[in-house]
Amino acid sequence: MRSDAQRNRERILAVALAELTRSADAPLSAIAKKAGVGQGTFYRNFPNREALVLEVYRYEVQQVADTAAQLLATRTPDQALREWMDRLAQYAMAKAGLADAMRKATCSRGSFARLGHAPLTSAITLLLTANEEAGTIRPGITPDDFLLAIAGLWQLDPHSDWHSRAARLLDLVMAGLRAGAPGAEAGTGRNRPQAGRSSS
Repeated sequence: MRSDAQRNRERILAVALAELTRSADAPLSAIAKKAGVGQGTFYRNFPNREALVLEVYRYEVQQVADTAAQLLATRTPDQALREWMDRLAQYAMAKAGLADAMRKATCSRGSFARLGHAPLTSAITLLLTANEEAGTIRPGITPDDFLLAIAGLWQLDPHSDWHSRAARLLDLVMAGLRAGAPGAEAGTGRNRPQAGRSSS
């Protein structure tokens, strides 16, 4: 895809996320207009409402998943994990806002949950592995364990003060992950990213 076409597509997706979160019945013509693209360009990318809603959902999931590697490149594993959890909370609120649009879109290609499962599982696996190798979380935590632990995110009301409630929940989850970690006796849990050095 040419760079200008890619920019158009990403602009449409950003506008669609905002508009569909505000109103599940947001007209596609209004989304195209706010994105600054013509009807032809819009429908070449998204021939119908279902295609648009599916892609908004998939795009949001992939954006969150991709940040896992980016955070690990610049932060210690436990810092990267905690910051990624905040990004996941933002995604959960966006998903909640899109719930009406997702229900109204006739999804003939299966459930939305399956679209997001693989990218999120890959990101969680990457983060948990890095932390286990660094000794910053207890060993043996699986992606399913992690998803069960943070399931409360999906119970938060996106129209409430969800930021502070999510932060408290995720701090509790992080404390649980750190409990019993090999590096816990160091006190802070902020171990070096490399796990190769050990002391006897």
